[in-house]
Amino acid sequence: MTWDETYPEEFFGPRSSTLLIKNLRGIVTGRLGEVVREVETVLIEGDRIVAIGGPADAEADVVIDAKGAVALPGLFDTHTHFSIGDFNPKQNTIGFIESYMHGGVTSMMSAGEVHFPGRPMDRFGVKAVAVAANRSFTNNRPGGVRIHGGSLMTGPYMEEEDYADLAKQGIWLMKVGFGGFNVPQDAVPHVRWAQAAGFVVMSHSGGASSVPGVAPITVDDLIAMRPDIAGHINGGTTSLPEADVERLVKESDAALQLVQAGNLSASLNIQRMAAEHGALDRVILGSDTPSGTGVMPLAIIKTIAELSSIGGVPATDVVAYATSNAARVLRREEGVLEEGRPADLVLVQQPVGGPADHPIKALNRGDITGIAGVIINGQIRALRSRNSPAPIREVEVQSHR
Repeated sequence: MTWDETYPEEFFGPRSSTLLIKNLRGIVTGRLGEVVREVETVLIEGDRIVAIGGPADAEADVVIDAKGAVALPGLFDTHTHFSIGDFNPKQNTIGFIESYMHGGVTSMMSAGEVHFPGRPMDRFGVKAVAVAANRSFTNNRPGGVRIHGGSLMTGPYMEEEDYADLAKQGIWLMKVGFGGFNVPQDAVPHVRWAQAAGFVVMSHSGGASSVPGVAPITVDDLIAMRPDIAGHINGGTTSLPEADVERLVKESDAALQLVQAGNLSASLNIQRMAAEHGALDRVILGSDTPSGTGVMPLAIIKTIAELSSIGGVPATDVVAYATSNAARVLRREEGVLEEGRPADLVLVQQPVGGPADHPIKALNRGDITGIAGVIINGQIRALRSRNSPAPIREVEVQSHR
């Protein structure tokens, strides 16, 4: 549903309004190494956070009583397979983007429009798909989610000047691994050309995809290509061998992407290796959906719960994988709760019926939190999630001045 269908302006205030969130139990900043910060208020003006921990009676057009919720930065899904609009033909799915927003995801990155019906694999066709998808998601944001679409599916048919030309059209994402390179390392010059033009480059890695014609990409290929993101190294769906992952951690500086659609055992081993080598700041999360694995609106928050509870890493740090780590790799301002940053927040409570008395404790023991509110660009996009477990307390929109 659109903003107007879900929360009419006459009730929640104009889109440029001030929004005060009070009675918080604390915030998670999204940065590695930081614990829950015990503050009770966040004040938003327009689309920016302007004060954290200020007075609870500050003037605001809209006031949310958080009822003891904890505020997290909005979550990034860095591996999503869009086509055009809120539809994916792989699973014949309509409305999945808004549904992921109900899972706390406020930013989604294209891993290539590989399920585009009749996807072209020629120089002009792939450029046209990237530009069309980019323009589509610029003009249409289902659920208010920040959609980073139009990821160029590069191939041997591309020429050096194409990358600079596409950058002028606003294209800044590229995917290696679905464009027809019979020898993956033939993509090396294309990666260099794209990065020189300002692209963030992701490479497929591990075993072959369910998409026909996609070859495995080994650690030698990844080290030679030097992508910005080594995609789904825990498997999409088949993971890299453990020894190869260790080489990737030691011999590259690529972001280490873990996806819900991959191998959980591999994810835990990769997290352990990254911790041992001081590389947790390189770990980012994605869903790798919709795909053959299906549609998973709670993919990111579920991954956070798993990596924390089984992997023994504090949930506040695992949240950073899906917030500040991802934002840094994608060169975005979102992902950290601090003054001056974009106002993308998720309000979470411990779930009804669970033993934890705090939402972060719930994640630490492997329980998905109850999502009680999602705010994107300073606008309320959802209150109680239709997908998460029920929060122990629901937030209230208390006043509109």
